Amino acid sequence: MTAPDEPAPRTAPTHPATDLLEQLATELGSRASTVVYGEPVTTGGVTVIPIADVGIGFGRTSDPAAATAEEGAACGGVRARPRGFIEIKNGTASYKPLRKPWLDIAVPVTAVLAAVAIPLLARRRALR
Repeated sequence: MTAPDEPAPRTAPTHPATDLLEQLATELGSRASTVVYGEPVTTGGVTVIPIADVGIGFGRTSDPAAATAEEGAACGGVRARPRGFIEIKNGTASYKPLRKPWLDIAVPVTAVLAAVAIPLLARRRALR
């Protein structure tokens, strides 16, 4: 709350594009879910339902010293990443997460390097 002697805070004038972007962000934000389920696919008695993680973002930049709201930029984006699937088979549903492909390579390579390096380091230490 401001005192009677203080001027009211200055608000930047709005621009129709800015208003539209804010309205769109509000509408999509209230309807968008972070987890999205795809259309079920059934083959050979097995039903698969894909699952993805989806995010929506909007942003706007402006020069605080600018006289109008037109002197900024606005952008938006959507990101979707597959997370796994639900498999329904013989009346039983189970969630199958998708593995990260780099784990299939990084874990075995790390194990081999450790198996080679640890004995070498132990021998060097024993010689000192």
